Amino acid sequence: MTFPALPTREGDRPQTGPEVPHLQLSQTSPAQVRGELLQWMAAALPGATWGRSKVSAPSSRALFLDGVAPARGAVLMPPRGDEEFAHVHADGSLHLALDPADHAAFLSSGWGEKHPLYDHGINVVMLYAPRDQAELAVAKKVIGASYTYATGRTPAPDVAAA
Repeated sequence: MTFPALPTREGDRPQTGPEVPHLQLSQTSPAQVRGELLQWMAAALPGATWGRSKVSAPSSRALFLDGVAPARGAVLMPPRGDEEFAHVHADGSLHLALDPADHAAFLSSGWGEKHPLYDHGINVVMLYAPRDQAELAVAKKVIGASYTYATGRTPAPDVAAA
């Protein structure tokens, strides 16, 4: 899959913590936008199941492959690398696994950054918290790319929030 084209992110880069836990400290998601994001993820990513992240803060909600192996060649989040592919922090930012071939396009887009352990072989990037509906649409594209990388499937067509 080719990484989706993303519009330019408006404004300065948010402040993030320099170490683990890697959290976004400014420009966080409003509660309504974060709620819509979680609803969309639950509806549009079949075969994924919610759970407590095995690597993030206890307040994070993680998506796991529901008892199936990842797509061939996919390396997901530690510790196992084969089940958790994304998690959402309380601030609305996400960590996710992306196809390494998509890292340069994602990182140059201005929508996220490397995880502090990225240069130690961890296939995880941070997607900045969506602040409004336009940014929510961008987040859906990036999360969709992570889902496709993890599962080999495309997300369900855009579904309205329930």
